[in-house]
Amino acid sequence: MRELRTVLNERKEEYLTYLKELIEIDTHDIGHGIEGGLEKEGQEYIIRLFEKMNADSIEKDYLTEQKVQECMKIHHEGNPGHNYEERYNVYATFHGEGGKSILFNGHMDTMPPGDLGQWNRPPHQAVLEEGKLYGLGSADMKAGLMAAILSVKLLQDAGYKLPGDVMITSVCDEEGGGNGSIVAAMNKKTADGVVVCEGTSDEVILAHMGFVFFKVQIKGKANHSGAKWLGVSAIEKAMKIIRELEEVEHSWLLKYKHPLLPAPNLNVGVIQGGTAGSTVAGECTFETCVHYLPQVMSYEQVVMEFTEAVERAAEGDLWLREHRPVIDVYQAGGAFEMEQESSFVKVFGTAYQAVEKRKMKVAGSPAGCDSRIWKNIAGCPTIQFGPGNLEQCHSPNEYVEMEAFWSAVLIYAELILTWGNQE
Repeated sequence: MRELRTVLNERKEEYLTYLKELIEIDTHDIGHGIEGGLEKEGQEYIIRLFEKMNADSIEKDYLTEQKVQECMKIHHEGNPGHNYEERYNVYATFHGEGGKSILFNGHMDTMPPGDLGQWNRPPHQAVLEEGKLYGLGSADMKAGLMAAILSVKLLQDAGYKLPGDVMITSVCDEEGGGNGSIVAAMNKKTADGVVVCEGTSDEVILAHMGFVFFKVQIKGKANHSGAKWLGVSAIEKAMKIIRELEEVEHSWLLKYKHPLLPAPNLNVGVIQGGTAGSTVAGECTFETCVHYLPQVMSYEQVVMEFTEAVERAAEGDLWLREHRPVIDVYQAGGAFEMEQESSFVKVFGTAYQAVEKRKMKVAGSPAGCDSRIWKNIAGCPTIQFGPGNLEQCHSPNEYVEMEAFWSAVLIYAELILTWGNQE
């Protein structure tokens, strides 16, 4: 067995080529996954790489509406109605010698490039400049996915036997809300520990907020504004409801705290109503996103308190009492928290310190990711750590710092060895 950093330095050009080639494959979601996604060519690429690495098993798992609906019914998680044509997860397993198993999770899909005029280089051209590898998907999250794959290859190239099984899951439709990992978890893909390889700016994410999207539809009575008193403005009724919801948000701000996360909040992000300035609005719809805390709050609680607030506003209004607003939940994702005293977290800290010669930094994230799925649905000890800065995600001229990428390869490899040898 050879020293891992020495072997990594010898093979950097080869390993870098794999990452570049993956970045240069266009795998973007279409319409946030609702209209489909182009992950197939990227998945085929890593299947070939897994075959080259002599993976013990390689599995394609096609996304289906049935699994998404099943998860929504049981866990309030899922994004229905997406186009799943030619969209499948890839799972590769490398068998170990009976020690603790580990699963690395990454998503193949990226966001679309957006306005090409804002890119200094073609988005699907991997360009290395001054220690940064530019290209769409570099930080979010092909570098994390490839670092996991190469951590296994590094151990192979250095002559190590894996102490425990290692599974790598490359999933689709994460940018559409997480359907790929949902399908994987519903199909019982589990391990003794899970690493979600999203970019974390050299921090270990142990908590993120949950989210619930609501749509509220209000009916009014339209007529010419010159005789406004004969109509009922749905916009004004919506404002009453929104003010009541603001009181709910205020109570949350006073009541709930978390050491790693901001306070819960309720954002009215879309409002649509009326047809003209001279017409009393006959209808109005607004959409909100509630971000809530793990442990102390729940999906059921958020839905209940939101609904009660809308009902209170309606009950106190003569028109709304007889013309009740309609509430729909159209997307939701659970909150995530991993206990800092978990043995998996502690072992990760040991692996991190062995590579970086300093203690890991623990943080939380206001944005959700697939960590919640592996912890809450699959029931696995889960952490989030990967190369890439959060501010690079969904941004023109996206890049990953190569030092962070190489460090992730080494940290993942150390983690496989350290975790697999735990009693």
